[in-house]
Amino acid sequence: MLMKSDTPGLGLLLHDAARAVRKRFEERSAAFGLSSGQWRMLVHVAKVGQAPQSRFADLLEIEPITVSRLLDRMEAQGWVTREHDPADRRVRLVLPTPKALQAFDHIKSIGDEVYGEALAGLSEDQRHLLMAGLSAIVSNLSKAESIGEKVSA
Repeated sequence: MLMKSDTPGLGLLLHDAARAVRKRFEERSAAFGLSSGQWRMLVHVAKVGQAPQSRFADLLEIEPITVSRLLDRMEAQGWVTREHDPADRRVRLVLPTPKALQAFDHIKSIGDEVYGEALAGLSEDQRHLLMAGLSAIVSNLSKAESIGEKVSA
């Protein structure tokens, strides 16, 4: 007979931790009126600057039509602008507005506060071990993903 552990598994812990951080961030940033998808887009647009709309679909790992709808709403609210690429009129370039860049500066500080709250009670060594462990998970699974792509090609 297998004994059940009271400790949740890795998948559940990762999911619950990510959900708790996202929920706290959304609570703190609600005044901006952006969805979590819009926040993710705003962060990428602010960091990347001017880029083709298709680039954001890749960065966010979502379908181009979803990016288009997301950007439609954000453009209507004044967070981004879109213009045709002078080198290829079929390509739409996305640019952050000053409003987006100002909000990005503010959300960085909100993120820092939320992460500080999330990591409260952990020593510096524990924080480093946590980050190293999570980085290893990402690296391991990224390698496995690229090996799988090579095998299926």
